[in-house]
Amino acid sequence: MAIRACRVCGRELFRGPLLRYENMPKAAQNFPAAADLADETGLDLEVCQCMGCGLVQLSGEPVPYYREVIRAAAVSEAIKKEKARQFADFIGKHSLRGKKMIEIGCGRGEFLSLLSALEVQAYGLEFSETSVAECLKAGLHVARGYPGGCTGLLENGPFDAFLLLMFLEHMPDPNAALRTLYDNLTDQAVGLVEVPNFDMVLKNGLFSEFIGDHLLYFTRETLQSTLQLNGFEWTGCEELRNDYVLSAVVKKRPPLDITYFHRHQEKITAEVMTYLKPFAAKRVAVWGAGHQALALIALTGIAGSIRYVVDSAPFKQGRYTPATHLPVVAPEALFEDPVDAVLVIAGSYSDEVAWKIRQECNLKMPVAVLRGDGLERV
Repeated sequence: MAIRACRVCGRELFRGPLLRYENMPKAAQNFPAAADLADETGLDLEVCQCMGCGLVQLSGEPVPYYREVIRAAAVSEAIKKEKARQFADFIGKHSLRGKKMIEIGCGRGEFLSLLSALEVQAYGLEFSETSVAECLKAGLHVARGYPGGCTGLLENGPFDAFLLLMFLEHMPDPNAALRTLYDNLTDQAVGLVEVPNFDMVLKNGLFSEFIGDHLLYFTRETLQSTLQLNGFEWTGCEELRNDYVLSAVVKKRPPLDITYFHRHQEKITAEVMTYLKPFAAKRVAVWGAGHQALALIALTGIAGSIRYVVDSAPFKQGRYTPATHLPVVAPEALFEDPVDAVLVIAGSYSDEVAWKIRQECNLKMPVAVLRGDGLERV
């Protein structure tokens, strides 16, 4: 069944395919034998594009062996030398000697064997039973599996680095695979991701590039957005093998550490409490009923010291602050029901409010403005 939504971002595809090719090869592997020709037929390929992220993709089903990596090109000695040099540079640049690395979709170990010869703990993941058996026979550390949503924790993880080489474009659910990979990496992990370069295909009009094996056709832009969507920060990308390959280096995006917000909250709370201390309970007003003021009243625990909250917006007046239940009043309340001090929490309007209290209202009580970096008496 043809898909109607992007395999990565979930947005709708443009109505109608960009291209439609009839009677195309069903796959690039598993050629039919003579006895199969009577029943062997081609299929129609639809090349579509996402309206959201722009990713070009085929609308059809994946080939039956999409979980397996088959590398006919790996027999090339030139590619082996190129990869050995590339892996060594990657390991050296990211201080990975002695660390654990995994190749996702390692095939028969063509590249994993190169990695194992370097100073790292090299592991592989491959779905093909036959390929896994060959890897194990060669002394490589390979587990059978596929990085889908149900894989969970991978054997020997977590890993400090990963390789995902010419495999992502085969995946019908790249998000599930990338998120499984993300969950099996250390916090500072880095990775090398390579896919066919669709920018080059577009530039050269390579109409014969489409095949059922490759569901996804990544440009530099859509590869970056796909990886970022799944928790990886883009640190660089180059074009290899006469621009046919996009080779991107990424790192795992850790969650932000904003625990310092608690320290800042403690600082602000202490300053506000010091300001309020000389005044009796319910003898101070807050000016400002915006979201920051509402949050600060709640977070600093000062509601018991505040008589009311002043705000110029009529639709807020006569109501109460959420959670802390302080009355919200018009500025005239400062004359009708005077207080001993005012605490201004009005964001970008704070200086204007302080000027209004001093100049327009001509009030002489203490006034302090709560700014982002602390309390300022004005």
